Amino acid sequence: MPVESSSSSGSRQAKQKRKSHSLSIRRTNSTEQDRSGLQRELLEGQDSKLPLTLRTNLLDLFSQIEREFENLYLENIELRREIESLNDRLAADGQAVEGADLAKGALKTKASHSTSQLSQKLKTTYKASTSKIVSSFKATTSRAVCQLVKEYVSHRDGIWDLSATRAQPVVLGTASADHTAMLWSIETGKCLLKYLGHQGSVNSIKFHPSEQIALTASGDQTAHIWRYMVQLPTPQPVADTTTPCEDDVDSSDKDDVDGDAEGPNDCPSVRVPTTTLRSHQGVVIAADWLVGGKQVVTASWDRAANLYDVETSELVHSLTGHDQELTHCCTHPNQRLVVTSSRDTTFRLWDFRDPSIHSVNVFQGHTDTVTSAVFTVGDNVVSGSDDRTVKVWDLKNMRSPIATIRTDSAVNRISVSVNQKIIALPHDNRQVRLFDMSGVRLARLPRSNRQGHRRMVCCSAWCEDNAACNLFTCGFDRQAIGWNINIPALLQEK
Repeated sequence: MPVESSSSSGSRQAKQKRKSHSLSIRRTNSTEQDRSGLQRELLEGQDSKLPLTLRTNLLDLFSQIEREFENLYLENIELRREIESLNDRLAADGQAVEGADLAKGALKTKASHSTSQLSQKLKTTYKASTSKIVSSFKATTSRAVCQLVKEYVSHRDGIWDLSATRAQPVVLGTASADHTAMLWSIETGKCLLKYLGHQGSVNSIKFHPSEQIALTASGDQTAHIWRYMVQLPTPQPVADTTTPCEDDVDSSDKDDVDGDAEGPNDCPSVRVPTTTLRSHQGVVIAADWLVGGKQVVTASWDRAANLYDVETSELVHSLTGHDQELTHCCTHPNQRLVVTSSRDTTFRLWDFRDPSIHSVNVFQGHTDTVTSAVFTVGDNVVSGSDDRTVKVWDLKNMRSPIATIRTDSAVNRISVSVNQKIIALPHDNRQVRLFDMSGVRLARLPRSNRQGHRRMVCCSAWCEDNAACNLFTCGFDRQAIGWNINIPALLQEK
């Protein structure tokens, strides 16, 4: 009867499905001989208009693909175990190894690809992911020693910028949101002088290349040039606080200096600048000296950078073109070149080497705010961004970067060492990392509940001529830190 026929047919289909499912499970763990037998059994139990030979060849090809995916699946299981183990070790860093979703990305191949193309793509993806793991392990187990030497604490608000003097005596300068700039003894950590001339946040500080003159930029829409006279105190022995980079333990979100920091009782102050530069209609976020020290450039939130003559205080050029607020400006150490960065995701190179021609080049290498762009002594520009990347550019050919560093946090004001060209990256996530110009990670500065920054790190500055501290960092934890980086050991790990 029709009903019985339908029931019988449904029963046979259900049995056939269970049988096919059972055969599929058995095939996963069977030998090649069993696979051939199962293939023939499936072919005999299925209706098809294709010739048996062609069906056999197709099934052989699908079996090869299946074996490729089986091997990949086993490799991915092992890879995931390694990733989980690595992420546990790097949890304190706030890092995550890319490639955790390897299986999903690796399996997105077009059906039209041949078996060999599919296999090659899977191998390439797997190799790239394992290379990242090897690189991360290498960076984590670096033997380079990064020693915290001195902490400079007196500011009552976050420190935006810092730099070391180029002329003798060598001192450290800090610019803070508490409306002050301070000069410090590098060896003793004592405040030598406080500048009180600004009415707004001090956003930048740079020193004249040969004289005891400082340049500061402020939220009061001005830049000040002021002279200073300091006497260095007798240095005291420094306690050994050596901490290997690989042994530091990340701290919790514990904040430091919850109360007001105690200001220096005997610190002299300067209240009146020798020169005030007024032309901007917004916050002056950064300023720097051109080579020779006769001109300065300022960058503002009014979307313009201004070039001033120091002796006359006159505006020489207004550098316009950025679509949004400027974030930083930097001058070349040996040539009349200026680079400005902006929230419009670009940075611009201004050339003043020819007095009759002032050329400008626009570079669009980032996808978010360019927080800083700096020159090296050679022919390179290094740019950092909120898009969590740092890019190295060749001045002779800046169509595309020669190296790209990808990080896990926004990058603030970077600096590059003069002699070894090591890039120091201050991050929003309180970390400071060191890279070489080719993008290889060298080290991460130690940070724990006992030392290191506890809030966003705003700026880094190298001072390789100083024997005690050759790297300085500052942040919103209201302190600047002097580090001694063992550069030979650092480069030995490359």
